[in-house]
Amino acid sequence: MADAAAPVFKRLAIIGHGLIGSSISRAVRRADGLIDHIAVADNDPTTRAASAALELADSVHDDPLAAATGADCVVLCTPVGTYGDLARALAPALAPGCIVTDVGSIKRIVSRDVAGHLPDGVHLIPGHPLAGTEKSGPEAGFAELFEGRYWILTPPEGADPEAVARLAKLWRGVGAIVEIMDEEYHDQVLALTSHLPHLISYTIVATAVDLEEHMKCDVIRFAASGFRDFTRLAGSNPVMWRDVFLNNSGAVLEMLQRFQEDLTYLQRAIRRGDGDTLENLFTRTREIRRGVIEAKQDVPPQPKDGDDDD
Repeated sequence: MADAAAPVFKRLAIIGHGLIGSSISRAVRRADGLIDHIAVADNDPTTRAASAALELADSVHDDPLAAATGADCVVLCTPVGTYGDLARALAPALAPGCIVTDVGSIKRIVSRDVAGHLPDGVHLIPGHPLAGTEKSGPEAGFAELFEGRYWILTPPEGADPEAVARLAKLWRGVGAIVEIMDEEYHDQVLALTSHLPHLISYTIVATAVDLEEHMKCDVIRFAASGFRDFTRLAGSNPVMWRDVFLNNSGAVLEMLQRFQEDLTYLQRAIRRGDGDTLENLFTRTREIRRGVIEAKQDVPPQPKDGDDDD
């Protein structure tokens, strides 16, 4: 919980108010005392209207500059491909001491596209909450989204340790587990744990789309749990994931090459009827699943019953 004597930040500006942005709004409001004023900006009038109707912010703006004016923390919650233009537009509103962070799943792009636009004295601390669903929009958010989930921060070399600690305090205040990581290492890890699974999911579902019509209908009707999981990932925001693959292409292609080699290995074992190879691999992969369960990262976060916002 936040220190009752003073908020962590006086004015939090959230730029982009979809699933993650609206969940941040809900979470900081529920954790009383973290923030004095939540200012939200979104370029979609429907999103702004929903955010206002749900009372998820103290002020709702169509102009990001208006939301960021006077803010001591700005969170970019838009697709990573928009970061450069946003940073340029926000720069006149950013005062010394302000912290700029984000929630994107690629971190090198933040240093590349944002850092050069920030005025002196403004702290850039990229971040990434490992939480989300395939749903989008402010109605989809919920305060529990970050509880027990990792929130990775990738501060650049020379970052102000007090600013890093202050941002970490905010995210711990909404229930997240904060980890500090090198940005390049983050992008490599996420290429395997997040980006490649989404790419595979999009591909498998696209394969189903291209089947003969009668088979496609039966695939949908009789979808087993494995295929349902793939469709959940493939239902994610297409603009966001387009930007992810274009901006983390090196790491994704490296992991995709490894995956293709492993897939060829399995294909050969199946063709040869090599049951021992298949069983050995499946036994080893079970250990990964057990590790995920032990880390308590196996069950997606869910809103609690009776939430006023949902």
